[in-house]
Amino acid sequence: MKQTKIAIIGAGGLTGKELTKLIAHHPGFELVHVTSNQVDGKHIREVFPDLSHLPDLKFQKHDAPVPKDAGVVLATPNEVSLDKAPQFLKEGRKVIDLSGTFRLHNQTKFEKVYQFPHTEFGLMDQVVFGLPELFREKLKNANFVSNPGCYATSAILPIALLGNLRKDIQGPVIVDAKSGVSGAGGRTEEIKFAYTNVYENFRAYKILTHQHEPEMEEYGFIGTEEKEILFTPHLLPIYRGILATIYISFPKGMDPKQVEENFQVAAAKEPFVRLYQTPEEVEIRKVQNTNFLDLGFRIKGNTLVIVSALDNLVKGAAGQALQNLNLMYGYPETEGLVTL
Repeated sequence: MKQTKIAIIGAGGLTGKELTKLIAHHPGFELVHVTSNQVDGKHIREVFPDLSHLPDLKFQKHDAPVPKDAGVVLATPNEVSLDKAPQFLKEGRKVIDLSGTFRLHNQTKFEKVYQFPHTEFGLMDQVVFGLPELFREKLKNANFVSNPGCYATSAILPIALLGNLRKDIQGPVIVDAKSGVSGAGGRTEEIKFAYTNVYENFRAYKILTHQHEPEMEEYGFIGTEEKEILFTPHLLPIYRGILATIYISFPKGMDPKQVEENFQVAAAKEPFVRLYQTPEEVEIRKVQNTNFLDLGFRIKGNTLVIVSALDNLVKGAAGQALQNLNLMYGYPETEGLVTL
């Protein structure tokens, strides 16, 4: 079987490493190019000695030529994606961007939360938001995909899967989420994310200023009136995983059967959504190293509380990227993801 060539720009980071592992074990994809300005010239097996079945490749710089006919995944900082995505699209390549650069359709909101000017905003007409549960058919024909954020996925999916019940939501929706260091900033060597600062500690950060908040607002309410979301992220003293608690108010008491039916329909047709009978059953350890999003809920009066969990490096990043690559290139959506 002829394999599809894939290049990962920024493969030396945490998300890039995770995607490298997934691509290396996928029967339909061939990893032909990896870049990292930090470990340029080193063999991939030297950089990732804990991974098996890696190809015979050396890391190159971001500006190195990419092999012909290779699709590109950008696991790069926002400004790098802004520079690289247009170049690869002009070359006629399929591109998935894991940064936040091409997620928001409101340029003013983007520049406020990301704090740099977006000079390629015309490309927003081409991009498809890479959440298969919402945009599966568009992704099958997409050439340019913006992968969702990890926190954003943990909130967007539970809200969106409420379906027509969303029209009665009274804002604001409260999203209280906790992440391991690999999702909260572990891509850098900033001291505040170092082991000594997370061990035996727990804290909130980027309160009401996190870049995933407007992303949740834009995509959680697709097809209905957008509601305000108030998002507070917290940093857990663990490596991977996100647990989100979502508080949603309605004008009157809700029928739990309606909510359960909507979630059951989603869980029945979506390969990576799992519904639990109680929110207490949703735990980070059940989703670590998987592409699942788990959820459970409870209703008290006119308040719906949903608890969701996912692995920020898999369903929140690299796994979702592979899910999107499968759709873009015509492979089974679950290929390479059901037995991680």
